[in-house]
Amino acid sequence: MLIRKPADLRHSDVTPKQFYLNRRRFLAAGSAIAGAWALPAPAGAAMKLNNVTKSAYTVNEKITPLADITSYNNYYEFGTDKADPSHYASTLRPSPWLVVVGGLVNKPKTYDLDSIMKIAPLEERIYRHRCVEAWSIVVPWIGFPLAALLKQVEPNAKAKYVAFQTLYDRKQMPLGDRAGIELPYVEGLRLDEAMHPLTLLAVGLYGETLPNQNGAPFRLVVPWKYGFKSIKSIVKITLTDKQPPTTWNIANAHEYGFYSNVNPTVDHPRWTQSQERRLGELFKRNTLMFNGYPEVASLYAGMDLHKNY
Repeated sequence: MLIRKPADLRHSDVTPKQFYLNRRRFLAAGSAIAGAWALPAPAGAAMKLNNVTKSAYTVNEKITPLADITSYNNYYEFGTDKADPSHYASTLRPSPWLVVVGGLVNKPKTYDLDSIMKIAPLEERIYRHRCVEAWSIVVPWIGFPLAALLKQVEPNAKAKYVAFQTLYDRKQMPLGDRAGIELPYVEGLRLDEAMHPLTLLAVGLYGETLPNQNGAPFRLVVPWKYGFKSIKSIVKITLTDKQPPTTWNIANAHEYGFYSNVNPTVDHPRWTQSQERRLGELFKRNTLMFNGYPEVASLYAGMDLHKNY
């Protein structure tokens, strides 16, 4: 029997440790877990979202189980292990919440949760997602196009980019000191990317409000880009004429570019991006260009997508 040594293995070849160790427990107690995550937290509980319509922007694929989505997360403010956020994010206080929207806009505004929920009708969109670490998921998000919010504040002619910032409060996020990245977490999009109808401001998933570990109370969802572009727990949105800094590009520009579009022909320096493993599945599948969303290709017409990774 051929035994591969650790040095022969790539990160993308390995079944996620947390998922492997807990799979039997998930299968045996899935309903119990699904109920447990929705129990009231000290400062808020998951609530059913009503008057949600089905969106045409959706994929017809098997949805990743709720237990996996809420227990296998990247949210470094609550720990760097995939299982950490589900254990430690209960300290996040998602209500009350304010997000300041300003910069190069005609009508800057500060939104609270009530006003956010009234910006546009809520839609359910089933999106596939691809993590830069070569695993993928399918999630039924609830939200509305980010463009609806941006149109309210009226970007002016100088605005070219949209910068985002996550909450960083050491009292709520005591593990942030161990994150190994600069905080608060920041991200950015070109304005045309932000205005694209696929770009979602998500307020829920699986029919309910967002769990803390998934970015409560609202987050960005950009399905054709690697997952770290979909910034969580947003407190600030700024329109600017300059390309904004982004957290993982600051940490390692060689590995994480500004655009971070899913591109199977551009490998991560430490593993291939040509294939991925869907969370909960044994076998790999081929990675799709733009994660299978060809309608965004026109945004990058004429660009070298190997240079602009």
